[in-house]
Amino acid sequence: MFGFGSSQSILPLADAHYAALYRFAYRLCGCKATAADLTQETFCQAQRKIDQLRDHGRAKSWLYAILRNAYLLRLRSSRTEKTVSLDDVGDLADPNALELPDIDGPQLQQALDALPEAYRTPLILFYFEDFSYREIADHLSIALGTVMSRLARAKAFLKVRLSGGKASRLEEARRNA
Repeated sequence: MFGFGSSQSILPLADAHYAALYRFAYRLCGCKATAADLTQETFCQAQRKIDQLRDHGRAKSWLYAILRNAYLLRLRSSRTEKTVSLDDVGDLADPNALELPDIDGPQLQQALDALPEAYRTPLILFYFEDFSYREIADHLSIALGTVMSRLARAKAFLKVRLSGGKASRLEEARRNA
């Protein structure tokens, strides 16, 4: 199928997954140039390790893992990981309590950039890349409950962040009523 051992073996994977991997990289880092570099780095590394891909059906997950590892390596080497206390988010809000205004791309990316990586990656995989909870748990080597918890906290954080704090003020007003 992929012509293992030939110099062309990575091309079908690149054709099939480049756009999705670039989107994932962009959502992780928030920078077009860095996303392009990470995506290219992913395919270069995949070409070198193509013999490790034994199950063609898991090629997508394998490529996402390579990209995520490359991103994490960059974070560690640059020491620029942002930290935000998710304790400031408070209790999870009722999902129907507040309707969010229209959000533009740069505003969403800023909010995603503010999330710690441990919360950002599951959120991006679930909402932007259509991974299931089980696929995320397998991909990140974490428990299914941890995926659910991180997604819930990340959504609550984004809700507050994207509503300009209105969500937390609304919740406080409802509790005091």
